[in-house]
Parts: sequence; structure tokens; C-alpha cells
Amino acid sequence: MNISYNWLRELTGARLTAGELRERLTMAGLEVEAVHEAGDDFVLEIAGLSNRPDWLSHLGVAREVSVLAGGEVRLPEMRAAREEGKTESFTSVEVEAVDLCTRFTARVVRGVSIAPSPAWLVARLQAVGQRSINNVADITNYVMLELGQPLHAFDLEKLNERRLVVRRARAGERLTTLDGVERELDAEMLVIADAARAVALAGVMGGAETEISDATRDILIEAAHFAPASVRRTSRALGLQTEASDRFERGVDPEGQLRAQARTVALITELAGGTATTDAIDLYPQPATPTIVPLRFSRVRELTGLDVPMRDSIRILGALGIERAGADGAGSSADDGGARSAAAESEAAANFVSPSWRTDIRIEEDLVEEVGRHFGYDKVSDTLPAANVAGEYRAHEGRRRASRRALNACGFDEALTFSFIDTAHDEQFEFLPGLVRRADEASRLVTLSNPIIEGAARMRPTLLAGLLDSVRHNFNHGTRDVRLFEMGRVYAADSEEGGQPRETDACALVATGVATEEGHAGASRELDFYDLKGALEAALAAMNVAPVEFAATGARHLREGQAAQLTCEGRAVGMLGRLADDVAAAYKFKQPVYVAEIDFAALLAAAEAGVRYAPLARFPSVTRDASLVAPRRVTFAEMQRAVVELNLEQVRRVALVYVYEGERVPEGRRSVTLRIEYRADDRTLRDEEVDELHGRIVGTLEEKFGAQLKR
Repeated sequence: MNISYNWLRELTGARLTAGELRERLTMAGLEVEAVHEAGDDFVLEIAGLSNRPDWLSHLGVAREVSVLAGGEVRLPEMRAAREEGKTESFTSVEVEAVDLCTRFTARVVRGVSIAPSPAWLVARLQAVGQRSINNVADITNYVMLELGQPLHAFDLEKLNERRLVVRRARAGERLTTLDGVERELDAEMLVIADAARAVALAGVMGGAETEISDATRDILIEAAHFAPASVRRTSRALGLQTEASDRFERGVDPEGQLRAQARTVALITELAGGTATTDAIDLYPQPATPTIVPLRFSRVRELTGLDVPMRDSIRILGALGIERAGADGAGSSADDGGARSAAAESEAAANFVSPSWRTDIRIEEDLVEEVGRHFGYDKVSDTLPAANVAGEYRAHEGRRRASRRALNACGFDEALTFSFIDTAHDEQFEFLPGLVRRADEASRLVTLSNPIIEGAARMRPTLLAGLLDSVRHNFNHGTRDVRLFEMGRVYAADSEEGGQPRETDACALVATGVATEEGHAGASRELDFYDLKGALEAALAAMNVAPVEFAATGARHLREGQAAQLTCEGRAVGMLGRLADDVAAAYKFKQPVYVAEIDFAALLAAAEAGVRYAPLARFPSVTRDASLVAPRRVTFAEMQRAVVELNLEQVRRVALVYVYEGERVPEGRRSVTLRIEYRADDRTLRDEEVDELHGRIVGTLEEKFGAQLKR
């Protein structure tokens, strides 16, 4: 946003230089990126925040300057030079889409003379980057830049039946906008129409058929408040971003329409002649309710560390238009001559009314921020304030840290990705078990009505989308060996209509490339499914989670036959495996990528496994290998469980040595070699005892799984 220095001085009377304003505004949180000369003026290039639409106007910035320079904002003249007749005698307005247009005002000026604008108006517009068109169009742009309210002027004689209807567009309806482009509209777009056709895109751009021309004599000035999400959708769908749409998308002041309209009419009657109607048609069925925000003055120090007197807090908020709600107890008197004690001030409180143009003021902390930034963050002490309370970790913080350390030890780096993703991922990934509870595709996920990032309108139901984007970014920069993990929230719509979205903690891992042994420059092998599984097991072991079981499964984003489901305490908590070929192709991956995602909240809530201590073994153990040819469907986990269920006291461990499929192994079967460790606590086991135990185990495996011992 370009702001004229001379314009600010007219509104505030401030005598600070342009350089001083740049420094003071930036220190108060309103960043001035540059200052440059424009004739006899200076232009301040301001980087406004998305939640501060008031900064897209000279009036909004002037309020900030009035606090910094100790001045007072002086609003311009709002009275028309000539007034006669009621607006309803010359036009009528109807709002059909009341959900998308909460307020619509109209006023008529008759007998205007369309001509070039005076030199001062042309110079002021050009200074802030606006070209001059004609006196009426320039005035509407001037008022928008001054007060932040977009307006539009229609040639009244070109309106069918001299009336306006605010409605949704009809499917396939066409409109030629002021830029000369014919655009096809859809039924979700809001338009301003006359009795026969659409004549403007509400909040975006007017239509060419009703624009002001040299022959125009009677004009209708509209000022409205449109739903930000509706304007944004229309602007993005048509690829048409304008000064008006930028302001409506962020939210204009719902109480500022009549003021901006009156200012416009006053300038038109002054510069273009004509007679204005004495009133305006104002359709405002549900006026905005002021927000009352309480403030305990002691909270200013508690949150910022600044010792701000109560008098200064009230002064700063008042200069910003945030007025007190009236006498309300301990903090009701600001003019006590400074006699109030520090103890009394610490107990004082007051209610403040959030002004209609400040949509960001909702809670006490918002008021504290306003006081702090204008009192001066540079006054914050460089020493921490004393505290008389002991800190503590949040619930399960120890287990969270333990899992992070374990994953780092396995070579994984932690990633942080955006919480917003593209809707194209909806059908790409299978979500965590139990996260999505609705079958309805359109309502099961959380969609942003006004997304900050173009194309990222979905609150992520999975962490994998962000991690895979990070993998692709690494690939594009030449890094082919990537191991990442992320811990964060995932979101889904509530199963009850109108309920708040549900969110839960998740953890996701991704691994691809080669494994390099410590101290070796060259890679020894490619990472595989078992590297990912091992890292996950290491993290679970560090969290001391009760035993987790793995079982073969199917998932849309995992390759068939290389996917497993995790189960903890009888509940499915996640999946891991190799990325499916179609998903890998969508990301243009040309090497295997292995991913895992688990319900971290469920694991944190799971019972901790008991920690058992035992003395070192006094007697040696004996290990025996057993190579069995078993059906391919039989897993090691099933074999291990079968051995454990025998409850043989001397069996200490069952481990997998290797699995072999190929030559000399029948089709549909594979060779599995197990290593079993035997040990007794009170003696050294004899060979015949081990032979007997080993035989029982082999016999059980042969009988239960149809396996055959290799001789």
C-alpha cells in the first residue's frame, strides 16, 4: 500500500518528517519498506498485515500516526454542496443474496459534468500509483484510498428501470467488465444487476455497459459490505484481482459505507457539479454488534514486561479508536491526577469497545498488544522478570522428547511443514484410522473459506503431503538421500453437524536413498522397508510404549505387498510401507520412497510398559538356528508369537536371521531362518535339554504353519 506523506499530514497535522514517520511506524509494527519522493510529496510503501484491512487506507494509517505524534485525526468535509429530493424517488435497491451482502447503500447525484480531474487530485492519485480517468471515477478511487471503502459509480440512465438488484449470478451469465473482457459467471458469484442483466461483479469490478462516460449526467453511487470469502472466490475464479477486491477480501468496515458515500458525494458536487439527494438508501438488516473486550491493566506488564501507567494505556487505546465502554469499577477513572497508587492500578480493569474497523480485536491479549507496540517494544528490559512459580512440562513431554532423540539417532531430521495443503491430496492418501468419521466426501475434511495460500485450502488430514513435498524439494536440489520425520496436528471435520473440527497429534516418517555406514564415504546398500520399521520401533521403544504389533495391510498410498498396519492395545494406530507407484509418479520420484504415519496421540495415551530390572546372567546361553520352508503368507511375527505362547521358561529370545525366496524353494513358499536363545537361571543347560526344547519348538512350527525343517 502506497501512502502519501502530505495526505497523512492533512489528516493528522503531524509534523514528523517522512524519515521519522518511517522509523516510528516500523517500530510500532507497521513496516514501512521504503520512502521515495513524488514531486512535492513523499510516498511511504507500507507492508500491511492480512488481519489489518484498516491499514489499506490513509485514515487507518493516520490513526497510528496520531498516537505516535500526539495529534488528532481530522476527518474531511462530508457535506454536499447542493442537496434536493429523496433517493427512493430516483432509484430502488433490492438485496436477494443477504448472506453475501450484509449492507448495501445507494445515493444519487443529478446533473453532473464529466470532465478531467483538477491538477491536485491527479497529482495525489499519481503519487500513490493510480492513473487519472475522469473526475467522478477519480473521486471514487480517492475516497477508497482515503477511507478504505471501495465504491462504484453507475450511469443511472443506463440501468434498466433505474434500479439495482444484488443477487447471485445465473449459471452461464456473461458480463463485460471495465477492462473490456467478457467473462462467464457461475452461480456462486455475487453480482450487482439491474432489472435485466448483471452490471458489476460485487466487490471486484464494475461492468462496461453502465460505466461513466462524457455523456453521463445522473449517477448512482453505491457503497456496500460484501462477504470476504465470496469476493475472494470470485476474484480467484476469474483471475481478476483489483484494489477493491484486496480490501473486501480482508474485510472492510461494516459501519463505514455511509461515511465514505457522503465524502464521495461531497467531492462530486464540489468538482463535478450536480445536486445530490438528501439521504441514502441503506439496506442493513442485521447491524454489526460491537465487541466488548475486558482489560486488566496489570496484564500489560505480565505479558510484555513494560511498566505502562494506566493513563497511558487508556490514551493509546482511545487514540486508536478503542474507546472505554463506560464506568465499570476499579478502572473507571482515568483523570485522577496521577494519584492512583501502583497497587490500585494493578487491580484496575476496564471494558473497551472494539471499533467496527478493527476485526482483529477480540480478546484481552489483543488490547495488550496495541498498548505494548505503541508504548514501545524498545523499552522492554533486556533481563527476564522474576518469577515465583515453577515451570513444568506439558503432559507426555518426556515421551515426546525421547521419541525425537531416538529418531535423530536413527539418522532422521525433524521437518516442519505447512498446516494447509492442496485439496488434490484428498484422494491420494489413506488417513489415520478413526480420524475421518464421515462417509460424505464433501464434508469429512476441514476447508478454509478464505485460504491464505493460493491452492492450499485444506487443513491437513495427513502429514505425508508436506513431507513428500520436502522430499521433492531435496531431490530438486540434488540431495537424493533423505530421512525426515514430523510431529504435528492433523484435522478432520466433526461427525456432528456444526461441531468444531477435530484435531489430533500425528507423527510421520519418510526415508529414501542409501544407507551409509559410520566412517564410510560410500553407500553400502539402499534403504528399505526394514530401515523405516526399525526407526519406528526405536522411537516406540524410547517412549516405553506397550508392545506394538505389525500386520500386512492395504492402503491407497502404499504399494501392495509392502505395507503394514500398526496395532497398539488392540487398536490400529498407523501404517507404513513403500509409496505406491501412482503416488510416486505424481511427485516424479524415480527411486523407492518409504513412508509411515502413526496416531501419536493414541501412543502417548497408551499405557507404559513396565520397566523390569534383572541381574546379569550367571550362566551361559545356547543359541540354535532353525531353517524352515513355510508358506509365503506366514510371517515372522506369527512364528515368534507361536514360540512365545509355548511358555518355555528357558527360551529367552527368538530372532529372525534371514528370509530366502528363489532357486530350490517351491513356488508360494520361502525359507525362514530363526535364531533361538536358551538359558536357565540356575544351571548350565545340557545339550540334550536344549535338543528337547528345540525339537518342541520346531515341531510346533511345523504343525501350526505347515512348515518343513530344512535338513
